Amino acid sequence: MVEIFARAVGAFVVLFLLTRLLGRKQVSQLTFFNYITGISIGTIAGSLTVDPTLKISSGFVSLLTWCGLTLLVAFFDVKSRSFRKVIEGEPVIVIKQGKILEHVLKKQRLDMDELQVLLRNKDVFSIEEVDYAILETNGELSVLLKEQKQPLRRGDLPPAQAMGVGGTQAAQIPIPIQVIADGKIIDENLQPVNLNIAWVHEQLAQAGTDLSEVFYAELQKDGTLYIDKNTDHFVH
Repeated sequence: MVEIFARAVGAFVVLFLLTRLLGRKQVSQLTFFNYITGISIGTIAGSLTVDPTLKISSGFVSLLTWCGLTLLVAFFDVKSRSFRKVIEGEPVIVIKQGKILEHVLKKQRLDMDELQVLLRNKDVFSIEEVDYAILETNGELSVLLKEQKQPLRRGDLPPAQAMGVGGTQAAQIPIPIQVIADGKIIDENLQPVNLNIAWVHEQLAQAGTDLSEVFYAELQKDGTLYIDKNTDHFVH
């Protein structure tokens, strides 16, 4: 009994410290990879607590190895967009302009009952109300309602026939589009709206900045470009 108590206390302390190291994303944004690593680490800790045939040193080494590998993956996940796409996948559109994309549902192994459950979790009880729905990498559904179904908010203006950037009508940009993420231009997001990298640099120059100073930029529905500068440039 004393040995089991000591093992449990040791596993608890190690798990607590490792959880602090792994960060909040392991819980708040649970992707499939996070799910697998969490189960594996928990299983090792449980075995270490109740299995007397498992050496304490072996259990701790195994725990540290799993957490070390998870931290290594998290490091490359932040540094490389391509690596992040491989590990976490990408958000996918399951409803586009009010139309359910059946082939996408099949690819994601998602049936209509499950889709409707996800919609109801967002207080949407009719697919007819949905303009866009995006299945995120953590399994949650982000929903954009049709304009006539959206609640009125302070600052809403009457609809106007505004023209977007490069002569693109705002109606052709149904949802905001990532243009720059982690300081890198996302070329594949520019092509569907007939824009290019040169246009991005031109817009940044007009805003009095350049790519080296920008962490994130987003093309809005009205054609304007939202720019968030890298905070490293403000740290002296």
